[in-house]
Amino acid sequence: MQSSFRKNLAASIGLALIMGMTSSYPASAQEDKVIATLNGQQITEADMALAEEQLGAQFGRLPEAERRVALLSALIDLKLLANAAVEQKIDESDEFKQQQEFLRNQALHSAFIEKNVIEQITDDEVKARYDEEVKKLTMPEEVHARHILVESEDEAKAIIKQLDDGGNFEEIAKEKSKDGAAANGGDLGYFTKGRMVPEFETAAFAMESGSYSKEPIKTQFGWHVLKVDDKRQQPAPTLEQVSDEVRSVIVREKYVATLKDIRGKADVNIPDAELKASVDKLYQQQTGEAGEAPETPAAQ
Repeated sequence: MQSSFRKNLAASIGLALIMGMTSSYPASAQEDKVIATLNGQQITEADMALAEEQLGAQFGRLPEAERRVALLSALIDLKLLANAAVEQKIDESDEFKQQQEFLRNQALHSAFIEKNVIEQITDDEVKARYDEEVKKLTMPEEVHARHILVESEDEAKAIIKQLDDGGNFEEIAKEKSKDGAAANGGDLGYFTKGRMVPEFETAAFAMESGSYSKEPIKTQFGWHVLKVDDKRQQPAPTLEQVSDEVRSVIVREKYVATLKDIRGKADVNIPDAELKASVDKLYQQQTGEAGEAPETPAAQ
């Protein structure tokens, strides 16, 4: 299930763009408490919240208290240099105004997507989509196995003889296995095909639940005695496990639908015929109208 959703997301063109740009739009208003002043200019909790949205990734490895200090220090530096730029009238240059207009459009884009796409998705809608996707899944068989790893075939045969005489597999594994799972009675947990070396996998999936191997199994790691505790169909992931991915798929679909509606009504004129053809092709890929959708660079 998780793999299926991730494949959908990988093919969902524009999602990184959507989420990257909406991250600059605060999810909720913060209490406007003043936490510092800078030459009489206030720095508030709302300023800190926005700084966290924009700059938090730079300090992500810091403990929370240290991250807050680093954010405040960065915000002070930012405002000081911004004020110095105003004093030099840098904000009056054409280049700055052009950049400012771009950032304004970017923020408006983010705010629009937040209001008209992300906020419109309900938990019930996510649950319904999850149920729909679960019905489509064919979950693979998986085996819950234990093993005892030793260096020689003779050692493995001796262990099988112990088991034939009524020995406890878990206790023998703890005593004699050379594998890291020995402390847990040789427990390897559940695994699907493709997770183990071929010789081990073939034996495990051929055995009945509750049985142990009657002959030693040779792999690149040594000689194994294998026990299968259980065989089952792998359970689908729960809604809790994949809810973010399901929501992301819905976001992508609603974003594309919204984009197609608005762009379809717009008068977009690109005089260069070759450039227009390339832009049209990319747009068709982004909206799923032509072939497989490639990834697009996010506007930062």
